[in-house]
Amino acid sequence: FERRLVVTGTILANESVEVKTETSGKIMGIYFTEGQAVKKGSLLIKIDDEELRAQHEKQKYNKKLNEDNEFRQRKLLEKEAISQEEYDNALNRLNTTSADIRLLEAQLAKTTITAPFDGFIGFRYVSEGAYIIPSTTIATLYNLNPAKLEFSIPAKHASKVSVKNKIYFTIESHTAKLTGEVYAVEPQIDASTRTLKIRASTPNHKGKMLPGQFVTIQLVLEHVPNAIMIPTESVVPEQDGNKVFVLVDGKVKEARISAGERTEKTLEILEGLKAGDTVLTSGILQLRPGIPVNVTRIVN
Repeated sequence: FERRLVVTGTILANESVEVKTETSGKIMGIYFTEGQAVKKGSLLIKIDDEELRAQHEKQKYNKKLNEDNEFRQRKLLEKEAISQEEYDNALNRLNTTSADIRLLEAQLAKTTITAPFDGFIGFRYVSEGAYIIPSTTIATLYNLNPAKLEFSIPAKHASKVSVKNKIYFTIESHTAKLTGEVYAVEPQIDASTRTLKIRASTPNHKGKMLPGQFVTIQLVLEHVPNAIMIPTESVVPEQDGNKVFVLVDGKVKEARISAGERTEKTLEILEGLKAGDTVLTSGILQLRPGIPVNVTRIVN
């Protein structure tokens, strides 16, 4: 028997990111379709880079000029025709130009926005020709496989939960029972709610589970290998506890029980019964201790 805790939770994307630019500029091209899958590294947005390319080309010419000048100054220094300071100035101009080129190349790279991972891209909030800045959200990219499930449990159960605990869950509007596994437990109790936050993961190859969906989760807290379970209809509730009727030597006998977890149709017995006891499940209202009962085996 698996002792389970039923809680509610929410589906999260495996990865999600708001696609934004690192530089300001006019959008020259949009290369994705809303709601479609994209691959890591695929081009999403191209920002106008004409001015940067012109500066880059200018610095390349400057670098060639400074390389030639550094070469001449080096040869003159070897012949002691110029001072060390004059050569150092020429070398510094060459190094500065090389650094300027690397800076421009880094700025040029920022005009091309690519997908950081495989996933599905949502609605876009910009149009071609629009001027965007780093705070502008272009779209949101989601990686949906595996899906993550986030939920909280009462703090009293914190010691019973660990990584690799199994969960069962159902999604709203779906009746199929799915499985997952805990992969992370928050290392502190939320002081305001006295709950512990947990995340689990589950395969989502077809992308049917979407971020934000509501889920009902059964968390397996403990596995009991030799649990004694009886039908719930055999239990007689009383003011000071519960009892059942058992058959001993052909006669009815009362047995006080201590109950554990309850499922839809069965109840876990902690004390009061042992394996092999015969529990009476029907005609409960007519049973009294000591009356004889005949047991008829029903063969299907």
